[in-house]
Amino acid sequence: MSALFMTVLLLSAWGLFGWQAARRWRLMRIGPNENRGDNVGERLARTWRFGILQERMTRYFTAGVAHKAIFAGFVILLLRSLILFARGYTGVLPADQHDLFGWWLFDHGTVPGNLYSCIKDIVAIAVMAGAGVFLYYRVIKRLDRMSLSGEGILILGIIETMMAADILYDAAAGAYYAGAVAPSWTWTEPVASIFAMMLHGRSAGTLTFLAHAGFWTHVFLVLAFLNLLPISKHFHIITAIPNIFTQSLAPRGRLPMLADIEGKLERGETLGLNRIDQLSWKGILDLYTCTECGRCTDQCPAHNTGKLLSPKQLTLDLRNYLYANEKKLTSGNGNAAISTNEATPEGDPSSSTGGNSHSPISVADDLVPQFIKPETLWACTTCGACETECPVFITYVDKIVDMRRHLVMEKSEFPAELQNAFRGLESGGNPWSFPATDRAGWTEGLDVPFIRDKPDAEVLFWVGCSASYDDRARRIARAMANLLKAANVNFAILGEEETCTGDPARRAGNEFLFQMLAQTNVETLNRYNPRTIVTTCPHCFNTLLNEYPDFGGKFNVIHHTTFLSQLVRDGRLKPTNRVDAKVAYHDSCYLGRYNEVYEAPREALRAIPGLTVLEPRETRDRGMCCGAGGAQMFKEEEHPREGAVGERVNERRTLQLLETKPDMVASACPFCQRMLIDGLAGKSREDVGQFDIAELLWKAVEKQEPSAVSHQPSA
Repeated sequence: MSALFMTVLLLSAWGLFGWQAARRWRLMRIGPNENRGDNVGERLARTWRFGILQERMTRYFTAGVAHKAIFAGFVILLLRSLILFARGYTGVLPADQHDLFGWWLFDHGTVPGNLYSCIKDIVAIAVMAGAGVFLYYRVIKRLDRMSLSGEGILILGIIETMMAADILYDAAAGAYYAGAVAPSWTWTEPVASIFAMMLHGRSAGTLTFLAHAGFWTHVFLVLAFLNLLPISKHFHIITAIPNIFTQSLAPRGRLPMLADIEGKLERGETLGLNRIDQLSWKGILDLYTCTECGRCTDQCPAHNTGKLLSPKQLTLDLRNYLYANEKKLTSGNGNAAISTNEATPEGDPSSSTGGNSHSPISVADDLVPQFIKPETLWACTTCGACETECPVFITYVDKIVDMRRHLVMEKSEFPAELQNAFRGLESGGNPWSFPATDRAGWTEGLDVPFIRDKPDAEVLFWVGCSASYDDRARRIARAMANLLKAANVNFAILGEEETCTGDPARRAGNEFLFQMLAQTNVETLNRYNPRTIVTTCPHCFNTLLNEYPDFGGKFNVIHHTTFLSQLVRDGRLKPTNRVDAKVAYHDSCYLGRYNEVYEAPREALRAIPGLTVLEPRETRDRGMCCGAGGAQMFKEEEHPREGAVGERVNERRTLQLLETKPDMVASACPFCQRMLIDGLAGKSREDVGQFDIAELLWKAVEKQEPSAVSHQPSA
């Protein structure tokens, strides 16, 4: 009877799971293909680090330990489930205890079997403890980032019950086989043997019932859990490892290139992401893999300052929309009318739809604005905090920018303020429409050479638009030029031949304009073929280093903080003037998170005599964005979402830095500098100076009386 029941149970459960998995596979393949099978060795190494060892979960100590315990339990207890499936045929409680089947190698009484039984017992308790942690977070502590969903509690309850049932089975079996002799504690079953001692004295019938209850409960819940996975957020248990394996191996700061824009326009093809079926299979796998942990939204500067954007909710909205329209998407009937109310709970203010109801739309209709509000997309600073935090390597920025591309290039729908920036970039090569003839105006009195006059220069100083035109940022360029001279560096600048790298255009979705600027700059740079490019702007640094190779421009690009710290280490720059002050350092997103340059800026600051470097609580890869990225520098911030208290991103970041009680704030990006200066002014803290690292280092190197060095803001 047991064998027949087990056969029916296994075939039914595995068959149902196979059918559900096939549905998810078909749905995943609706979009364009994408090659994610290259560099297998590197992919396997990353999968080991982030999938098996779960390195990113170490960022959360308690939750990280709990998650690792549950993950280890699933891996180790998989063998236990296979053993129990087999015992449905060989006997749940055979006449002789030594006949308990364990696939021969792990049979009861064998050395491997005893060792595995010990490990399995300990792991079961660890899994129960881990699940208990997450029940506490959901039910008692109720973390904001985690929803109190019945599904989550159900899954955790199933996990707890599975582990308890497994221990009950072994405990009842141990007491049953001991008979009249009182069972004793044994290392082979360190947990179950304790409960077996407690069950001593029960009748054989009672012990048989308890053993079968534990056995069949465990088996049934394992199979039920398997079939819950494809229809719940716990699908990530299956998809997380593949998602990590297929993550992009490109530099983090590189956005995918939109190829053949003019050809697409001529052929009437869509530019950017417009419909759900234009997501590649990897994009859909991202949606499958979301664990709903909310860590991405927890770190999102837009969400934390009251904007509509929530990376988690954007992912869930897209996934729910995908699931609600599965039949139409997989049948090819994309023009059938559907209701988006199926996809997102009505009235949910955190959803990308803003909780508004919609008229029926078709799968072929635009995602924006019919389903996702434009305000959601335009609130993103592209800082990458969400992607840094995600333990399963879901990407958000590429999807947001791709939807912006469609809005900008096909529908000409974007914040009005960006029109001036686009016009300036197209006509003058800078977002402020200043004439190119003024680009080298900052060099007055410094005798800075141009590369056209000095083609053998070892270093090309890429100044960037801010340091070329913004009065305050020009001091960064002047300090940098002075430092290069003091170190006897053979350098030159492009002057009028330099134009914007195109970063603001690309992040704002104007890919066509970006590519035009990129091709112009690559042609110029390839003509001079500089040995090294040094730039003070992390956005220029990232674009030149990580994105220009797509256009035939492969250059040795160094951020000025890295270059300056190396000059100090080599003794070519000698900071001798004291700057007696406490400085809070702000990490630029495009320097830190995107390019992992964290130590060089701090090394340069620590080399300055008298300067004390302070670390805000939100620092390094958790440093909050200044609010300028993603073209936010050139537009107004989005309005706060319903029920939220709006706050400017730069002012929130300024408060975080001021918590360290600094005399000054240091940065390594002209955009960050402008946002922090405005933030300090907004908080009436003009007494706190704001300087770029190059400016502070020049104070320490410049030939002057030490008493002349001040940490007060310059006029």
